[in-house]
Amino acid sequence: MTIFVTGATGTVGRPVVEQLVKRGADVRALVRDPAMANFPAGVAVVQGDLLDVDSLRNALSGVSTLFLLNAVVPDEFTQALTALNLAREAGIERFVYLSVIHSDLYVNVPHFAGKYGVERMIEQMGFKATILRPAYFMNNELTIRDVVTGYGVYPMPIGSKGLAMIDARDIGEIAAIELIRRETSATPLPLDGINLVGPDTLTGAKAAAIWSEVLGRTIAYGGDDTAGFEKNLRQFMPGWMAFDMRVMSERFLTEGMIPEAGDVKRLTGLLGRPLRSYRDFVAEITAAA
Repeated sequence: MTIFVTGATGTVGRPVVEQLVKRGADVRALVRDPAMANFPAGVAVVQGDLLDVDSLRNALSGVSTLFLLNAVVPDEFTQALTALNLAREAGIERFVYLSVIHSDLYVNVPHFAGKYGVERMIEQMGFKATILRPAYFMNNELTIRDVVTGYGVYPMPIGSKGLAMIDARDIGEIAAIELIRRETSATPLPLDGINLVGPDTLTGAKAAAIWSEVLGRTIAYGGDDTAGFEKNLRQFMPGWMAFDMRVMSERFLTEGMIPEAGDVKRLTGLLGRPLRSYRDFVAEITAAA
């Protein structure tokens, strides 16, 4: 019995692989570049991608449980539908899908809308799955660490509604727990959804205050300038992606990413420990700088 992990070298996929190995699972990992794998011993590495039907079909042969993660790319929706159709063809009945929180509210954000559509397909096709819906990744803060420390400004326009940021390592561990639960069940378990959130809901001002406390000097919140955010992003990512991120940030301002009652308690129960805090994450990445 084999658990197949897509997106295996990424921010979430790598912790998923590591946590599965730690739990004694037989893991097969899909990667574009085997040189980037560097997985624990025993992981079977398969080269390919989610649009290569032949390689994906072969990779799914003999798989019992699937972890489906799609990168933010223009054809994300096509990739997901291809993988799901091939999984059904292969007779795979158990899987975990990494979606996103509030995809029903962020309807105009391309990579949210794609995941919303995939969720509907999972439901309509009767797949037995756990749909994981993470909020904003704390790990995104690595991209702004040097700006914060160098200029004294927290630049992410996250607004005043609040984002329940979560550490990707917690996402990976919860995903592994769900994959093992489905893998080891005598019969395929029913469809389920889990919001993945951190222990605190952070506004822009609160995030800046935490950076200030950790660094021991004042860090200002840069404000809610989503157009300026897009302009900055375009310096190091394609225009379509920068615009996607801008539209997402606009929904941060109007909707936030707010947990539902019981979300934190459920996740703490699954992990058997507290969720990693934003303060601890900031302390970790600034110490490592």
